[in-house]
Amino acid sequence: MSHSVTVEIAAPPARVWQVLAEVERWPAWTASMAEIHRLDDGPFGVGSTVRIRQPRLRPAVWRVTVYEAGRCFAWQSAAPGVLTTALHRIDPRPGGSSATLTLDQTGPAAPLLAVVYGPLTRRYLDIEAAGLKRAAERAET
Repeated sequence: MSHSVTVEIAAPPARVWQVLAEVERWPAWTASMAEIHRLDDGPFGVGSTVRIRQPRLRPAVWRVTVYEAGRCFAWQSAAPGVLTTALHRIDPRPGGSSATLTLDQTGPAAPLLAVVYGPLTRRYLDIEAAGLKRAAERAET
């Protein structure tokens, strides 16, 4: 299962990254996240872990696997039968930026999860993208 959404943002990549990289503040700008807590200290980057609670889903621990400051990060969460990878990427565009949010699930349970949670996953990605756009653009006005 793979879902992706791209949104155009009227803010420079550095501003979008500032909003995106402050992961513990996500619940303030996206209804798709109820709580996010860092489980480690130090700078956010490869190896960092967070516990995320989302409405209608079980809490999950995510570990950052890719981190390119100002550009992208990916994190993964494992559960029995499925590995979920979420990528958050920012690209410069004339007049601002674009942000692409992608969620991939692999493993023997992935097809079942696609049927049961696919619509919710797509809705949450759309909510997150719209919230990121609002939060990044709000600071520009």
